Amino acid sequence: MDTTPSLRIAIASDHAAIDLKAQLVAWLQEAGHDVIDLGPDSDARVDYPDFGYKLAAAVADGSAEKGIALCGSGIGISIAVNRNPGCRCALVGEPLSAKLAREHNDANVLALGARLTGLDMAKACVEAFLTTDFGGDRHQRRVDKLSSPPA
Repeated sequence: MDTTPSLRIAIASDHAAIDLKAQLVAWLQEAGHDVIDLGPDSDARVDYPDFGYKLAAAVADGSAEKGIALCGSGIGISIAVNRNPGCRCALVGEPLSAKLAREHNDANVLALGARLTGLDMAKACVEAFLTTDFGGDRHQRRVDKLSSPPA
């Protein structure tokens, strides 16, 4: 992975994505990133919202610069993360979506489905996510609206 500088990345999953999480943690650490593994620590059944909320809190409070959320489909945990107004979580299945999520939407959390995304594709998505900067400019106005929806 060609990412500089190293980042503080929080990662969390449910039981269905525990293996993918472990592989991504090792890969990210090997690349020099500071990885905060928020669990779970085993494949015992857990509820994805609990781990999505933990991840969202870590990103929103600045404990982590970026987050990676994993569950079987990626859908449930991405919904949980997006309940936090400080997070913009994008569920992706290929690198172009990961790149556009950063470039256009300033996504700060990437969600992947472990049952739908193999390791190589997951790595390609994470790399695109971590190496793409927010485009700002015309996109900033739209991203600002995401944090303050109309009443």
